[in-house]
Amino acid sequence: MKKVIKTIMAMAAGVLIAQGAHAADKKFTVAYIAPSLDIDYWQWVAHGVQQKAKELGMDYVEYTSENSPAKQMDNARVAVTRGVNAVVIGPVSSNSTPPLLSFLAQQKIPVAFAGIGPQPGQTNFTSSVTANNYETGLAQGKYTCELAKERGGKEVGMLSLPQDRENAQKYLKGAKEAFAANGCELVQMLETKGLTINEAVTQANDLLTAHPNVKAIYGMYDQAGSGAAKALATRGLTGKVGVTVADGSPTTIQLLKDGAIQGIFFQEAVGQGIDAAQQVYNALTGAPTTQNMA
Repeated sequence: MKKVIKTIMAMAAGVLIAQGAHAADKKFTVAYIAPSLDIDYWQWVAHGVQQKAKELGMDYVEYTSENSPAKQMDNARVAVTRGVNAVVIGPVSSNSTPPLLSFLAQQKIPVAFAGIGPQPGQTNFTSSVTANNYETGLAQGKYTCELAKERGGKEVGMLSLPQDRENAQKYLKGAKEAFAANGCELVQMLETKGLTINEAVTQANDLLTAHPNVKAIYGMYDQAGSGAAKALATRGLTGKVGVTVADGSPTTIQLLKDGAIQGIFFQEAVGQGIDAAQQVYNALTGAPTTQNMA
């Protein structure tokens, strides 16, 4: 009898090993859903997801939501219909994520966020891979205030990401605390709708017209820095009003070299894509996952 039991246990262990090997060998497909692939940052995240997917032997497909929550939901449905096994997403906004997560949870599809996390309180996701936006907001806010003081003032303006994104809320919290601690006043914040340079130019001009004593502009996204630099150049104020920006791109790096902006606060967008892809692969293969990575 003992011999029979040992034989059955050995066979069961063999089945479990075979199942684990089968899961690891299966060809998975990961979908990357970006809020907009017109933005450099989301192209870099895409590169990271694609790079890691290739390394892990996963197929890769991508979708752009065109900054529309409805399109984002459509993309998720299309991805599921096409048989994807996992989703990496930079959401259009944090508050657009509950219905998306509910749908993907019903399909038993692991989801990892990159760059922007889900709405606070959501737990039905695999991982959220973001930067420490609060600390970045503090550091960028402090430096922006220093630039204003160097130019003889304490008034600062901000070109902000949409505040329905949790990363933008953390940036703002850190920046406001830094302004208060370092003796600067945030006189106006303008939120982007399209994240375009032309919009940022218009908003920077509006800011400078309404508040001519502004001595520094905090750009919360790459195009904000480019737009602010253009507006200042047109007004003959390059260097006279300081500009800082988050993210960074070849365009803003060149503007930094040219002295048109004075500071760039980088995020590792490619790395966020790499880590997010690894997390959903871990979920698919039964390896450990980490829900919050910053």
